[in-house]
Amino acid sequence: MILRSKYLSLAAIFVFGIACSSGAQDAKRYEIKIDRSKSLVSKSTPTLQVVVNPMLLRGAPMHDGSFEALHALGADYVRYVPWLPYPRQAVAELEEPKDGHTSWDFSHIDPTLEDFMKATEGHSVILNFSTIPAWMYKTAKPVTYPTDPNEVSWDYTQGTELRDPSMKEVAGYFVRLLSWYTKGGLTDEYGKWHESGHHYKVAYWELLNEIDFEHHWSPETYTRFYDATVEAMRKVDPNLKFVALAMAIPGKSPEMFAYFLNPAHHRKGIPIDFISYHFYASPGDDQTLDHWQFTFFAEEEGFLNTVRYIETIRKHYAPSVKTDLDEIGVILAEDGKENAQPGKYVAKDEPPAYWNLAGAMYADLYTQCARMGIDVIGESQLVGYKSQFPSVSMVNYKTSKPNARLLILKLLHDNFGPGDKIPDTTGGDSSLTIQAFDTKEGHKLLLINKRNRGQEVTLPSDVGSYRVSRVVTSAADSIETAEAQSRRSLKLEPFEVAVLTWK
Repeated sequence: MILRSKYLSLAAIFVFGIACSSGAQDAKRYEIKIDRSKSLVSKSTPTLQVVVNPMLLRGAPMHDGSFEALHALGADYVRYVPWLPYPRQAVAELEEPKDGHTSWDFSHIDPTLEDFMKATEGHSVILNFSTIPAWMYKTAKPVTYPTDPNEVSWDYTQGTELRDPSMKEVAGYFVRLLSWYTKGGLTDEYGKWHESGHHYKVAYWELLNEIDFEHHWSPETYTRFYDATVEAMRKVDPNLKFVALAMAIPGKSPEMFAYFLNPAHHRKGIPIDFISYHFYASPGDDQTLDHWQFTFFAEEEGFLNTVRYIETIRKHYAPSVKTDLDEIGVILAEDGKENAQPGKYVAKDEPPAYWNLAGAMYADLYTQCARMGIDVIGESQLVGYKSQFPSVSMVNYKTSKPNARLLILKLLHDNFGPGDKIPDTTGGDSSLTIQAFDTKEGHKLLLINKRNRGQEVTLPSDVGSYRVSRVVTSAADSIETAEAQSRRSLKLEPFEVAVLTWK
């Protein structure tokens, strides 16, 4: 036993020596240079979306922690989406009006929205009641839905043709939703008033979600729907602004952007305030964290090429229209396997470092989009959990505390925003993003380690005493902050996102 231990110790020393030698050969210290003679001005706001699900209901295990975290973040442009898997929590009129009676029912909708509005009070929100009542569509047979508001139903959005081609019926539905939340109630199809007591200030309304998936809208039909609905809703609130499209895979449907953004295809006087579209990195089932550190950023680069192309279309047809990338995240293959086998398969836990890596990808995308002039970059989503896209969650679904993805968003939110100057910054490579910002609070430097290994940078000589705030894998439940640093050399942990601030 003693002899064996001796040989193991010698072997360990030998292996350690090789590792150190290899590390010494491979290690690269990045020297950062900032050129303030070449600067852009940021228009970009970092934010997130909140998708309605049972864990956000009052009394649910994740309710309190999630809304506390949302309130503490204090973000603008927060997107709120009652969505199709839970028809009773997303659709306020589940049955067709008939014989003088209607089915308007907000009892499973209002409580969560009320908690959301309270958590975001003082900040702008984007409401998106994305699911149209199924009875408004032509279908082979009536679409059914669970009686239990917490039971998942993935096939509610059936049909591709509205039964009312004039669009007045569907526009009326959204008019009544808006009235319910901003005017104290709604007048139903038979002229009866239903009191809500709500007088919320809603800055933005996004019309539908992932229209290339849900009901498979054509550019012509969606544009007619948008015009009819916007025209009707503006009679309720002339100051309401609108977000359009919310495309799931924008790179596959450039014709949607070209058609919709062309003013010639719209009614006179119909505004387009924002367009929106989405991106999720989707690694293969046979990949691990070692692969993800490359896959996430490779897929991100492909998406950024799509953004550049859509920006060319937008600037050609409608340069005053803004862009909201309102679903940015990662969906692991385990989530898809779980959704394909409901009740039979449970997704494996994500490796702890995954949350930092996914957050690093969002931080990198925010940086690249800020340089491109994108207005809003929204991370997806506040709450996910087993059976409901757990890898997308920004709150730890076991502890109900912010995970690294939400902490990194907060780090960006608290340090960067519209009006920042973005000077030309060099020193990184494909494994490390380095970007300087000049803000009202002083000079800042954003560092994003994209790799599952430590890295080291040398700071510019004009950086004085600085404060560093960072999110690291070794302290996954908080933002670490250290004051009055003066080291010229700075080491970064694997997947670390750090912000340096100095005067």
